[in-house]
Parts: sequence; C-alpha cells; structure tokens
Amino acid sequence: MIDYNGRRFRKPDSDPDTVAEYHQEGDLVWADFAGGAVRRGSIAGTRAPDDTLHLGYTMVLTNGDVICGHTVNTPEFTPEGRLRLREEWQRYGPHAAAGTSYVDEVG
Repeated sequence: MIDYNGRRFRKPDSDPDTVAEYHQEGDLVWADFAGGAVRRGSIAGTRAPDDTLHLGYTMVLTNGDVICGHTVNTPEFTPEGRLRLREEWQRYGPHAAAGTSYVDEVG
C-alpha cells in the first residue's frame, strides 16, 4: 500500500510554486495547495485498497474564479521510480470541463 502522508505533488506543466502536500489517516487523504494562479486550493477524499484516490476539490484563482470538481487519481511510477498520479477529473458549474492530467511527486 502507498502511504500518501507527507508526499508532495505538482503538475509538471504548471507553475513550479503550485505544490500540494498530502496528508493521510487510514483511508482519509487530504491536501492544501497554492501558488501561481491558485490563491488557495483544497482536496479531500479516500484511498481505495488499490491505492486509487477518490477526491473532491475546490480552488480560488488569483482572478477570483472559484473552481469545484472531483477526480479519481490512479498511482503510477515514472521510469525514475517517482510516484505519479493520473487524474481523471471533472469540474462543475460555470467552469464545467473534464479531462485527464498528471501530478508528479516532488522532493
């Protein structure tokens, strides 16, 4: 089982200052993040027995937009052995969209 507690992740194609530090207690997982265009963001959800994360998220951007959605994150490993999460996400409301992205573990 993957222990997400204390791991830090960021999107490889985003601002390098936007980093989320994950916390975990049992199957409960959460993180806060900020940086770049994100004034403040939060995620919370659960880890399944196969280490997949089922998360809800909110973020407030520097332009004042509020983004809400959910994501299912499937763990993978990079050729260098770092943890990568494949995100299947969906946003709600005026910013409705869906897609796939990745977040990589950072040191």
